[in-house]
Amino acid sequence: MAMLPKNLSRPEDSQPARTLWFDRKKYLNISFQVQNPKDVQIDIQETYVVLSCKDVDDNNIYNYIALYDKVNKYDSQEKVFDRTITIMLRKSKENVAWPRLQKDPDLKPNWIAVDFDNWRDWENEEDEGMAEYEQYLDMIQDLGTKKVGPPAMDDLDDLTTESSYILVSDSPTCLLENSSGDLI
Repeated sequence: MAMLPKNLSRPEDSQPARTLWFDRKKYLNISFQVQNPKDVQIDIQETYVVLSCKDVDDNNIYNYIALYDKVNKYDSQEKVFDRTITIMLRKSKENVAWPRLQKDPDLKPNWIAVDFDNWRDWENEEDEGMAEYEQYLDMIQDLGTKKVGPPAMDDLDDLTTESSYILVSDSPTCLLENSSGDLI
């Protein structure tokens, strides 16, 4: 088990922040839901993450997460917003899906949840998205390099389809004739 950090001790009257997380090929994203956080301290290590701060009502917030697998602590980032503290952790093993955030499969705290709004099942995705992207990029590049005039409108002259109609008279009680010659 990972040792608790010495520099960010848990305050006695602390509570955990609601935590949402999602997984990507190279990184994982953890968002701590804290209203107007202040005195934010974050300790990112290879095997755990610790958050300590105060919320808008001066409540002590403390989260300790023993991570499922190792992360690269030097290539990880954190950002503090008005309502969240977001941490992006670079995985040590890329292209490996994490089935859970915490190391212990039996430990399921109610303050950790999967961020399904941002979750993608990238593990089973093929490179179809990349092929689509490359095709789109080629199309954009072609538009930028080719000097093409306006599109031909030859097909607008063809009014002989079965759904086309011919005006027989311009009187208020005009008659329409379809392409078969029948009056409507």
